[in-house]
Amino acid sequence: MSKSVHFLFTILLCILAFTSCKTEFEKIRTSNDPPVILKEANKLYKQGQYLKAQSLYDIIIPFYRGRQEADDIFYNYAQTHYELGDYILAAHYFDSYAKTFGNSPRREEASFMAAYSNYLLSPSFRLDQTYTEKAIAELQLFVNNFPMSEKVGESNEMIEELRAKLEIKAFEQGKLYFRIREYQSAITSFKNVLLDYPDTDNYQEIYYYIIKSAYLLAANSVYDKKKERFEETLKYYNQFKKRYPKSKYLKELRSDIENANEQIKSLSV
Repeated sequence: MSKSVHFLFTILLCILAFTSCKTEFEKIRTSNDPPVILKEANKLYKQGQYLKAQSLYDIIIPFYRGRQEADDIFYNYAQTHYELGDYILAAHYFDSYAKTFGNSPRREEASFMAAYSNYLLSPSFRLDQTYTEKAIAELQLFVNNFPMSEKVGESNEMIEELRAKLEIKAFEQGKLYFRIREYQSAITSFKNVLLDYPDTDNYQEIYYYIIKSAYLLAANSVYDKKKERFEETLKYYNQFKKRYPKSKYLKELRSDIENANEQIKSLSV
């Protein structure tokens, strides 16, 4: 047999083997025989063929609902979504499992996986943070419900990471208002950052922006509001100076504060 004929024969055998395998799967999938489908689904799941296993679990879930096998089926089904990177549905099905099988020894793991799936959905701080907030809530709920779990430490670390992301988001929002000269909105935004994250490492920089925003707001105000707003600037400055008497930002603000004092004197005449 020539090499070319042997090669073509080998390719043909591979195609026939693939077709036969696919036909066998389809035969089981369309068999309407739940025990057979479940056995194949579990086999594929163990082999890591999660998409095929998922498609078979989809078929038999209604049949086994409320039966003994449902525990494994529902858990495996949630896990297939996680393994395939579909974290939205993974979070949903793990949460559903934890609520449905309240006495299962895997309830704790399912609760954690629901929260962790939302954690994986958390995007860059520049994007919408709905999933970040949801992940924080789910992780905190897990910690509250399973305070003795070995996952508590990891959960708390993820909560801190996600909160830091929200803090950056809020801080950047304030800086955006500052850049586009929406100074009143910037002040409000920066104040909210300090209220929500009082232990932030960026406290001095945020307060600097509050003072700078207040000064620029006053400087660009109509005559009737200038004096009041310059006085507000000085109030922020004195509060900051009292808390951080050696801050590097005090030097950067010196000329603005001197000008604010001069403006107040001239406007008081």
